[in-house]
Formats: sequence, C-alpha cells, structure tokens
Amino acid sequence: MARLPGLSLHINNFRIMRDTRFVAQHRGGPLTMQQHRDLLQWASGCVKHSLALNGEQSNPSLLEILGTGNAWAQGKVSVGEVRKAAFAAIAIAKQLDDPAKIALTRASGHAVAVAHMADHALKAADYALKALPEHERVMEQQWQNEQLPDSIASLVLSARK
Repeated sequence: MARLPGLSLHINNFRIMRDTRFVAQHRGGPLTMQQHRDLLQWASGCVKHSLALNGEQSNPSLLEILGTGNAWAQGKVSVGEVRKAAFAAIAIAKQLDDPAKIALTRASGHAVAVAHMADHALKAADYALKALPEHERVMEQQWQNEQLPDSIASLVLSARK
C-alpha cells in the first residue's frame, strides 16, 4: 500500500499523522480555498442525506451547526465561530444515548470542523455512514462518492482507501 504524505502532530504524547494534501494553501499546503469549500459542502451534504435517511432532517440543533459551516463557506463567519459550532456538536453528542443520533451529531460536528482542518470531511462522511444500518452503508458510501465535485474527487477517493 502506498504511503500518503503526512504531517506528524503530537497531542497528549500521541503521534497523529495527517494527510498533508488536506492542508490549506494559506497554511503552506496544496489545498485551494475552492477545494476547502467543496470539502465542507460535500461533507455537509453527506450528513444532510444521512439525517434525512434517519428522519432527522429537521433537527434544529444539527441544522444550525451545519448552517454555520455553510456560512463559513460563503465567507460570512470566521473559523472561530465554526469551531464553536463543532464543539457544540460534541457537547450534544455526549448527552445522547442512541448510537445513530450520536453518529449524526458527530458527523455534523466534523462537517463544520472542515473549516478548521479540511480532513474532517472524511470523518463527517464516515460518521454519516455509521448512523445507518450496516447493510445500507456500502450503497450510501457509493452515493457519497457520486456527490464529490471534480475538484476534490481524486483527493477524497484516494484518502478513503
């Protein structure tokens, strides 16, 4: 298996490798602002689709969180505001007992966290899948992949392997 380019981070004495292809240009990486926005919008779309499949498409808390991410993509809010929305999702998830609702809430948090670190898009899509029954996940991942804009398709598909 090919080794992906990575950036080593140390958090609480744990070494975490991040795929440097997801680092934004303004941070010295290759990811353009349009690709960054496309990742957030794709991740948000994956979460919204899973919300609908779970009958949660009108959950006001999650829609507000996702709306903050979309506002960032339009240049209307700061990354700091988006991070607050992501942390709010974490707080909501900690109060839940239903595994599907926990996954949907975490998916929403990761979708908006794309504004801060673009590779959160992958986790958002993964959590959106976890919210579904196991037998539906392969088809849903295929649907997710079909929604990828050309600007990010090869990046995401190679990172998901």
